[in-house]
Amino acid sequence: MCPHFEGYLVLWSKPLRLHLGVLVVASLLCTSTPIIWLAFRQGSSAAVSAGVQQMREMSLRLIEGYRNTLQGGTEAVALASTLPLLASPPPQDIAAKQQFFLEILRNVPNATSIYTGYPDGSYLQVINTERRDVRQTLAAPDRTAFAIRTIAGRQGADVTSTLRFLDRDAKPIGEREIDYAFFDPRQRPWYQSAVQHGVPVSVGPYVTGTLKVPTLTIAAPMRDNGQVVVGINIHLQTISRLLDAQEISPRARGYIIDDADDLIAHSDPATMERLLGIWSKNADGAVAVDTTTDSYDTSLETVARLRRDPAFANGGVARIDLDGERQILQIAPVGVSGLFKGSVAAIVVPLEDLVAEANRLLLHNLLIAAAFVFAGVAASVLLSRMVSRSLYRLADEARRIGDLDVGEKGVSHSWISEINTLASALAASRHAISQFALYVPREVVRRIVNPEGRAVAKAQRQDVTVLFTDIRDFTTISEQHSPEEVVDTLSAYFELLNTIAERHGGTVVQYLGDSIFVMWNAPVPDASHAENGCRCALAMKAAVEELNEANRRNGRPALVTRFGLHTGPAVVGSFGAISRQQYTAMGDTINVASRLEGLNKEFNTSILVSAAIHDAVGTRFELRSLGLAQVKGRAEKVDLWELVGESRRTQERG
Repeated sequence: MCPHFEGYLVLWSKPLRLHLGVLVVASLLCTSTPIIWLAFRQGSSAAVSAGVQQMREMSLRLIEGYRNTLQGGTEAVALASTLPLLASPPPQDIAAKQQFFLEILRNVPNATSIYTGYPDGSYLQVINTERRDVRQTLAAPDRTAFAIRTIAGRQGADVTSTLRFLDRDAKPIGEREIDYAFFDPRQRPWYQSAVQHGVPVSVGPYVTGTLKVPTLTIAAPMRDNGQVVVGINIHLQTISRLLDAQEISPRARGYIIDDADDLIAHSDPATMERLLGIWSKNADGAVAVDTTTDSYDTSLETVARLRRDPAFANGGVARIDLDGERQILQIAPVGVSGLFKGSVAAIVVPLEDLVAEANRLLLHNLLIAAAFVFAGVAASVLLSRMVSRSLYRLADEARRIGDLDVGEKGVSHSWISEINTLASALAASRHAISQFALYVPREVVRRIVNPEGRAVAKAQRQDVTVLFTDIRDFTTISEQHSPEEVVDTLSAYFELLNTIAERHGGTVVQYLGDSIFVMWNAPVPDASHAENGCRCALAMKAAVEELNEANRRNGRPALVTRFGLHTGPAVVGSFGAISRQQYTAMGDTINVASRLEGLNKEFNTSILVSAAIHDAVGTRFELRSLGLAQVKGRAEKVDLWELVGESRRTQERG
């Protein structure tokens, strides 16, 4: 076969369940798509018309809710401006004034506060504290429903300036004095505008003096005293909530612009935060920042243009192209009783959202026609999963075997006999490799079965650290105890030492009777192999001492272990015949380590190391010099050191 063609086959190879699913679904779609498409096209126009009509009705309902809020505030201020009760400054008739203001807030729930300012600087304000942020600003108790701010006697020596807190039943729950010097109602824009014009006025956005939040205000002078002004505030965030168009569409938004095309409020929280930040920077009144740019909303320029079109003088619906898609725009004037002249509310909804909702209703009616498509898809998925699930499970088992995760597991079963055959073969491979790993160092096994095909490296020269262990008088122990006891004792001993060696990065290369041959820096590279060898020897010695205590309690023999540790060059790799090889290390370094272990008997020590170890570990371990000693089979004497433990400085750092 052509190599290029084989490359294409590999490139386009996909899971079996994908091929089966695509084949079944494609055949179903080829027969059902024309039927569904014809039905969809016939209902598409009706869906669009129904969506636009629904959007028109819901948009007008939102706009009417905002207009009703303004109307309620206007009527409340108009009523209050006719009451002689409010003409006198506090504290005169203060209880009756408070009760009247409380009733207004209960009847105009979207109002933030209602208040009266007097020409002598007196002030009475009742605040709706239903919002948590309002309570936090006023530091009000949790049960507070209303707060009453009173400033009286500003012209005299004894000025009254308090903030009282009431619960839902208007019962007092707290009171504290509040600074009045920074606030004078006569300097506020609502007071000055109402006194200057002598008629009801709309003011804002501006930042309130008490709550320090942007607001719109409806204010009016008293009918019998134009220097006394009644006002009602509506928080801009309340207006933003009234314009929330999420009921129409998740992407729908609503906003208010004034006669200068400045953005007043927006339903999007992020845009509203920007606006609130702008007005909050100018706590004294006029907004100096232009909010007419499309950076706030991409439809602002279009709305500003349409509002001046005679065809939209009284509002209307338009279809516009915006942000790369078709949008439906509903605009309507929101002036109330001559106030807020030129203000316009706009609701913008992507046509796709409206059509999507209508299309869902249309598709609901087409479910019967499309049912066999979904049934076919479900059947294809079920069929493909049934075939491929076992294959994926077997592939995962093969990967685990490659990582030497060879714990015994049950054989996977499938309805397909070929897959069962493959599962049985993998189970046999897992068992064989698990047995293989018992006789060969695990890292060597891992390299042999590596899926990348890397073989164990041929024998090569490299630096290694080697540890040999031996049990003192093991022949005598074997003679004095039964073979079963010796095997049990030795198995526990080897398991303990093997675990410690692996914990310290060593590879147990070979078991030699009652001895162990451990090596570092091969086959796994280890830059600190000499140090790890020392720590391993010390850990083994401590562990054997603990094991001996348990052996004595259980009537088993104590195993006194001697250790020999040396570091240097050796030839490491696979040795043996072509048909059978062994992973090990050879050279003078190996021989010296073995001889060091045997010299413990002459010096009555447990762990003997060479000068090479002493030079490699420096002062990190406590070593005792034993001088030069002749090693069997070696002409040159060896400088001996006893490994006592880790140095105190190293222990403190650890």
